[in-house]
Amino acid sequence: MNPTFINVPAILLAALSGFAVGGLWYAPPVFGKAWMADNQLSTEQIQEGNKAKIFGFTAFFSLVMAFNLAMFLADEKTTVTWGATAGFLAGVWTFSAIAIHSLFELKSWRLIFINGGYSVVALTLMGAIIGLWR
Repeated sequence: MNPTFINVPAILLAALSGFAVGGLWYAPPVFGKAWMADNQLSTEQIQEGNKAKIFGFTAFFSLVMAFNLAMFLADEKTTVTWGATAGFLAGVWTFSAIAIHSLFELKSWRLIFINGGYSVVALTLMGAIIGLWR
């Protein structure tokens, strides 16, 4: 890792992309309805959630994900292809962790694939952005 290859604007854009992917991924027409059903959550319960806390921490953790990935990709040989590949592999890693926790929580396979799939897609896009704009 070479810190001179860390591009802060790329990290910010990558974090924003993860936030945006989540907004689309968990939207009702995509996976939102299934996610709510498998978590036994109603629209009313979702609306009662503390939005500042939820979105604030989501933005924070998206930044953590993007920065962590950027640290692994801080090399002069990093390309968009390698960035996307590394992001995908990081997504598989987090998918596996989500699956382990979810199995012990007796969650459905559908929910595991919804939550884990988000990680794979978001981290792949983050890696592509960081690799492209380093």
